[in-house]
Amino acid sequence: MRSALKNQRANLATIAALAMFSRGLEPEFPPPVLQQLAHIPLAPLEVTTGIVDLSDLPWFSIDNDDSHDLDQLTVSASLPHGVMRVSVAIADVDALVAKGTPIDQHARHNTTSVYTSARIFPMLPELLCTNLTSLNPDVNRLAIVNQMDFSADGVLLGSTIFRATVRNKAQLAYDAVSAWLEGTEALPVAAQRVPAVASLLRQQDALAQKLRLLRHTQGALEFEGFQPHALFHGDRIADIRLQPHNRARQLIEEFMIATNECTAHYLAAQGGASLRRVVRSPERWARIIEVAQGYGATLPALPDGKALQTFLARQHQRDPLHFPDLSLIIVKLMGSGEYVVEKQHGAPIGHFGLAVQDYMHSTAPNRRFPDLITLRLVKAALAGIPAPYSDAELAELAAHCTAQEDAARKVERQVRKSEAALLLHSSVGQHYSGIVTGLNSQGAWVRILAPPAEGRLTGALPELKMGQTIRVQLVSTSVERGFIDFAVAHTM
Repeated sequence: MRSALKNQRANLATIAALAMFSRGLEPEFPPPVLQQLAHIPLAPLEVTTGIVDLSDLPWFSIDNDDSHDLDQLTVSASLPHGVMRVSVAIADVDALVAKGTPIDQHARHNTTSVYTSARIFPMLPELLCTNLTSLNPDVNRLAIVNQMDFSADGVLLGSTIFRATVRNKAQLAYDAVSAWLEGTEALPVAAQRVPAVASLLRQQDALAQKLRLLRHTQGALEFEGFQPHALFHGDRIADIRLQPHNRARQLIEEFMIATNECTAHYLAAQGGASLRRVVRSPERWARIIEVAQGYGATLPALPDGKALQTFLARQHQRDPLHFPDLSLIIVKLMGSGEYVVEKQHGAPIGHFGLAVQDYMHSTAPNRRFPDLITLRLVKAALAGIPAPYSDAELAELAAHCTAQEDAARKVERQVRKSEAALLLHSSVGQHYSGIVTGLNSQGAWVRILAPPAEGRLTGALPELKMGQTIRVQLVSTSVERGFIDFAVAHTM
């Protein structure tokens, strides 16, 4: 433990790398990747025919404060009759990462970037994902643009996809943009430098809220994710805080959902197969019904997204402090998403949580391999050439990407637990308020509120229910294993 406390960042980075390796992910780039990287052209790519020059438009990005792998830009414009045109540009990673090359093979193996507080394990080398294939400010980049027209009520009227050259005029961050939208902070400096950005942000925010409302009326579920973020003072962990789901995040979320749907529709119209992201109807719906009953609500016997959304919205209004815990419980009971291959005449599985029938991952090709697959399928369709992946290859990749993304989530969760164990190591014996977040044959789990951390309940347990509030005592921590053990002090 002493060595763990001396340089906590380095210790967590080691834990993360070992967790990557143990779950079949490659924490380091192999030599062939580095050899290919040494020959990547550093000069801007020569623009060929069929690529529209949109670099003069006031494009901007909104992402996390510390994000350097920028995948998408947005710009918008008002058209006659109240129509609003939103264009979303997605980085053309394929332009520098050809299928079958060593860099592509490594990305295909890991399938995703893995984000931990101490170290990021990017899917692509940083020279690419944070530079040459990132939509960084003040440089021209190749992109796939999805241009969407919406009515004054937020209804999608039509969309088109094409290749273009774009230029990021302002790199913005979620929290700062959200604070400005809500009137608590000044417009970010990067936005002040581009005259059009302020009005475009207002315009896009208004449309995003309409899109969000429309999805909710169709049964989309509104969660408040449990996303703790570790804060460091030097190399020592100082605090853990939850990331807020604010208006700027909602803006990007709604536009990305719309882009993913339109991309799925485009590929379906071309007649080929594509890789879809689906969340099936919850198999543990009966358990979700039990959770709702604990809050005095009744859900239908069969899975019903609208009824579940109504219950969640009511609870969010009644008890916003504990809503992240309820969200975590419902998400666990719904089960994780998966990638599947869908063909033109196949019955769509859909995404239960988003209340959409046609959904894929297409907006983050620097960070997710399924998005790079989709990018290549789109480029092939635009060029009128055969798809770069066979149906059999897509089916194999769907299963592989599902498994590897699950492994990546487990790595990130393990490191988050190690972070919490580090922060709590000197607090053994103290009492906390918590909520039961897991009950199965293997045991019971609880999440405490401050700091936000999840651990296992040990010792003799009373009869417990999912979502129940209890008082617990911290018994022990293990940084290396990411274990936090609590004992029940008394129930509430």
